[in-house]
Amino acid sequence: MPQHTKYIFVTGGVTSSLGKGIISSSLAMLLQSRGYKVTIQKLDPYINVDPGTLNPYEHGECFVTEDGAETDLDLGHYERFLNTYTTQANNVTTGKIYQFVINKERKGEYLGKTVQVIPHVTDEIKRRIKLVGSKDKFDVVITEIGGTVGDIESLPYIEAVRQLKWELGASNTAFIHLTLVPYLASSGELKTKPTQHSVKILLENGIQPDVLVLRTEHSLSDDIRRKVSLFCNVSMDSVIESIDVSTIYEVPLLMLKEKLDITVLHKLNLSEGTKPDLTNWKQFVAKLKNPKKTVTIGLVGKYTELPDAYKSIVEALIHAGAVNECKVNLESIHSEDIDMADPDGKLGHLKGILVAPGFGHRGIDGKILAAKYARENNIPFFGIGLGMQCAVIEFARNVLGYSDANSTEMVRHTSHPVIDLMESHKGITEKGGTMRLGSYSCVLKKKTKAYEAYGKPEIKERHRHRYEFNDEYLDSFEKAGMLATGVNPDTGLIEIIEIEKHKWFVGVQYHPEYKSTVLNPHPLFVAFVKSTLSQ
Repeated sequence: MPQHTKYIFVTGGVTSSLGKGIISSSLAMLLQSRGYKVTIQKLDPYINVDPGTLNPYEHGECFVTEDGAETDLDLGHYERFLNTYTTQANNVTTGKIYQFVINKERKGEYLGKTVQVIPHVTDEIKRRIKLVGSKDKFDVVITEIGGTVGDIESLPYIEAVRQLKWELGASNTAFIHLTLVPYLASSGELKTKPTQHSVKILLENGIQPDVLVLRTEHSLSDDIRRKVSLFCNVSMDSVIESIDVSTIYEVPLLMLKEKLDITVLHKLNLSEGTKPDLTNWKQFVAKLKNPKKTVTIGLVGKYTELPDAYKSIVEALIHAGAVNECKVNLESIHSEDIDMADPDGKLGHLKGILVAPGFGHRGIDGKILAAKYARENNIPFFGIGLGMQCAVIEFARNVLGYSDANSTEMVRHTSHPVIDLMESHKGITEKGGTMRLGSYSCVLKKKTKAYEAYGKPEIKERHRHRYEFNDEYLDSFEKAGMLATGVNPDTGLIEIIEIEKHKWFVGVQYHPEYKSTVLNPHPLFVAFVKSTLSQ
């Protein structure tokens, strides 16, 4: 193992959404499989302190860590690939950096100096990067810089990592640059010019990439690799092909074949370690690509136009599908598109219904109707966060007879607030970081669907909410057949509800999707998918 932590910096060029997070995760997983202790950090250029207040249309899903940080969705990929937890330190934003620097300035900690981007902002960026490695003594820290090279917002990060190369030593750092090699159908050619220009911009900022990862639709010829090597100042074996694949979970196997991990280890003067044993990963990919069955599940939400809005749920269903050796045909259904007079049109053909989490009143009626349809037609139902709350509201209205039952998030003065603001959150007006966040315990009742799935009496799951089941109504619900089957042992907060006489009807206040990984698929998702197959 290395005496000092080694740092790998991953940048992107030409266009966004090329998959820096997947490449970073794949490399980390390969290094981990060779015996190294690895983590990944994301540097986000936006000025929001965190994505917690961002609309999913703006930035996709907000991922929550075990210690309660609202972070970028790429941290979900890191955890799914590495099967280890990330923390607040793994996501740094420009907002956090400037907030910290300005707070220090207000306290007079700069001794009257003029506070500037260089050195004060870049010094804080460098401190945060090194903090991850020193805190848990990682052998390798991979730092992904959001956006693309040339973005004004990214410049302080690029400058900070340029400085780090010389402070830490060239053998302790490696720079990977991910670019696009577009294919022009009209001429039948792969074009390297965008990559050349992207590297040129990086060079203008003082960074020479050590490795180039080229996203492409077609295989790269030796001539193409040679050309990129010549014009971008990298060796031939450091030009790595990242060809399009059918699933992101093939990327580590592709990077292993391309020897990305070995190339980087040589650059860092590290041994190749143990030979990677990816048997379990390969078995997962094989099941994923060769399913024995197909099942159609509806994902009912109000951000369905953007797939990244429910990224962790989508991936958790993929994991669960592989365990059950089936392909989950996930049908995204906008809750506002469900016809109140004819829900069959959108829901009738589904074998399972998952109502997604969310905030606010828009689209709430469609979510409630989806819960009602699943309950009345004995269709396996999984409600998460607001999805669970909608199931509670629906049950109160149509089974208990409380026609105006609602959440005080939607109707503040409803006479039957079956979902209400948590007592500890009353009086809080600020939005950022004020929800119930992070991991909390939950005790399960035996002989329930939840207990059957988890196989143990107590669990810990991650939360992100302000509203909860109002336990003043618990007796009425349980007498009518909706049971509280999971409860927080410290607060009494009801975490899980089930309908006893239903094939599979489970609602959870927490977010199980955050903890599903390739090697440890979440048991509730596995049970849910299994229930849809046994009809």
